[in-house]
Amino acid sequence: MKTNIMPLKGAIQHYHWGGYEYIPNLLHIDNQNNQPFAELWMGAHPSAPSIVKEHGTETPLDAWISQAPETILGTSVAQEFQNRLPFLFKVLDVSKMLSIQAHPTKKQAEEGFQRENKEGIPLNAPHRNYKDDNHKPEIMVALTDFWLLHGFKSMEAMQVAIRAVPEFYPLQSIVNQSNIYELYEYIMKMPQVEVDAMLKPLQQRLNAENPDKNTPNYWAKRAFEDFPPQDGHFDRGIFSIYFFNLVHLQPGEGIFQGAGIPHAYLEGVNVELMSNSDNVFRGGLTNKHVDVPELLKSLVFEPVNPQILSGAVISDTESVYRTPAPDFELRKIEVDQQHSHHCQQAAAPEILIVLEGEVLVNEVHRFKKGDIFFVPAGIGYTIQTEEASILFKASVP
Repeated sequence: MKTNIMPLKGAIQHYHWGGYEYIPNLLHIDNQNNQPFAELWMGAHPSAPSIVKEHGTETPLDAWISQAPETILGTSVAQEFQNRLPFLFKVLDVSKMLSIQAHPTKKQAEEGFQRENKEGIPLNAPHRNYKDDNHKPEIMVALTDFWLLHGFKSMEAMQVAIRAVPEFYPLQSIVNQSNIYELYEYIMKMPQVEVDAMLKPLQQRLNAENPDKNTPNYWAKRAFEDFPPQDGHFDRGIFSIYFFNLVHLQPGEGIFQGAGIPHAYLEGVNVELMSNSDNVFRGGLTNKHVDVPELLKSLVFEPVNPQILSGAVISDTESVYRTPAPDFELRKIEVDQQHSHHCQQAAAPEILIVLEGEVLVNEVHRFKKGDIFFVPAGIGYTIQTEEASILFKASVP
């Protein structure tokens, strides 16, 4: 099989929390039906693979790779990752906040996937936790101002947060004699009547206030609007807004989220790169399946000091966002009339997306804003442009 640079068509996910403009504008799509465009998937995950466009035919990327995995992925990647593309690349437009969530380790994923298979739970069942047998560490880089929750605060910071919210007064005795696990387990298993008794007056107070965007109160108020009470009962995921670190990223800044780190995206557009997985445990602020026991089993109950990543410049045209993940590596490529980008030989498979401008690859392939292309391992290329252009590239370290 002869390999070459191949145009790709990504898979669009219309989740309810998505925005209505960024991804349609990126892909030059007229969103006449006013659908939410939440995620653009670029990869070979079997539930929504990208499409390879070759000689007028269209083939799912996972099926295309399976024809010659060692040729397309390179021998080392094919052997290490069982002939599968090890990463999943995305663009996300977060208009409404995403669920309180975390992802499993590789071992948890393998055991959980096998267990749910034995239980006969269909892969597309809404109550299924494990969609595959892979872990899902992930890195995101902001394309606009981006707000998220990331990891537990320290116990001291949680005590301060609880004291600052008068409606949380009943929690003060618990927080003063608990560790992070005991406090969070208490909150997540607390009788609903107690949840409602605290959150109803909090909602009433915040409705009359105009809190600052860089405070938990702002996002709690938004959560009450996005997830109104069901049958008079409030979503306990709102407590997590006060217990997790609130992080505000500027465009170009990123953050890495390993297995078990609780998080939630709140607002903004990003590129996201992760292991080739769709395994998520949710703990609230969602209309999808919530599984508190599975979430509690998977979380890292240690305080997190968010580490903001800036791309490390490695050439005139390229910067890299390094993480400990063996499955993926995210790079940003910036080219202009004076600076072309050269790759002598791709050491591993790559997926690139043009986010700004228009580029010419190997003087043959012209890609405009929103275009995606796949570079098999072993292929060299040059990216040229007549205007300032920005691409993001997913590959393997």
